[in-house]
Amino acid sequence: MKKKTVTRKRPSWDEYFLEMASLVAKRSTCLRRSVGSVIVKEKRILATGYNGAPSGLKHCVEIGCIRQQMKIPSGERHELCRALHAEQNALIQACLHGISVKGAVLYATNQPCVICAKMLINAGIKEIVIAEGYPDKMALSFLKQAKIKIRKI
Repeated sequence: MKKKTVTRKRPSWDEYFLEMASLVAKRSTCLRRSVGSVIVKEKRILATGYNGAPSGLKHCVEIGCIRQQMKIPSGERHELCRALHAEQNALIQACLHGISVKGAVLYATNQPCVICAKMLINAGIKEIVIAEGYPDKMALSFLKQAKIKIRKI
């Protein structure tokens, strides 16, 4: 009896971790953009994060979006928001559990904003892999100056 060979496309590591970031983004409570991130080192997941209000506070899906109410364009005035960004939540999760992210790779559904870029630089992230862009040229400039490789897949 001949064995049947199953053919399927196995995802690359980049595809695998970006798909995980997309899955994490489904937990987002932001009304404007669902973002997910996964911090990986040596092909092992260290932490994940999605954008949403701090623990214990009401989410935008419950009370509305102050950025929409104030008509703030995407990529501007990040401080006027209830939510933490996905990258921030992933870094905080790692910190809470005593996990160093130095030398790790961040996989994210979107390019980080300048605030997240500065945090990722200081946390020692060595590379960022994204699925989509974001309107923040300053973030790209800072990442380039810090010699952090950023790839869009």
